[in-house]
Amino acid sequence: MRQSHSELDDEVALTHIQDLYRKFASECPSGKLLESAYMDNVFRSFDANHDNTLDFMEYVAAVHLVLRGKLEDRLRWSFKLYDRDGNGHLEQVIIYPSETENLTPDQITDRIFDLVDKNKDGKISLEEFLDGAQKDQWVLDQLKLDVRPCGWFLEQQRKNVEEELQRKSNK
Repeated sequence: MRQSHSELDDEVALTHIQDLYRKFASECPSGKLLESAYMDNVFRSFDANHDNTLDFMEYVAAVHLVLRGKLEDRLRWSFKLYDRDGNGHLEQVIIYPSETENLTPDQITDRIFDLVDKNKDGKISLEEFLDGAQKDQWVLDQLKLDVRPCGWFLEQQRKNVEEELQRKSNK
């Protein structure tokens, strides 16, 4: 499950980070990504100094977490996203089933609470969340918000190279 160092180097090279910076700088000339209602929870989870902006260092930390973060760190991030009111407990978790899952969102939520809410208080604490996700593969698969960003990122890089080659061949 753990990737080797050379595989990680192949996935996200320095040039990729430099490309990300150029894109960030062109889309955010002030050097900060402003908060919007749509991205409220994502911003809150990455806005370390709570100034309602993401500066470049916060952006790099976010990219690093998503691309290379340890499982526990990604789970902590997932918890922050699910904890919409920031009270440190999850009273509700809405998860939509994958195509292979034969449960409704309510059934998934009920099953997660049955497996993870150890003290049966109707809330999931961060500790319960981490413990439950790391002990049960099904719970982990439901909660970790793993969108496989490395594959997506590499595919975007491949498309950019192909487009550049196509432009050069058309000249």
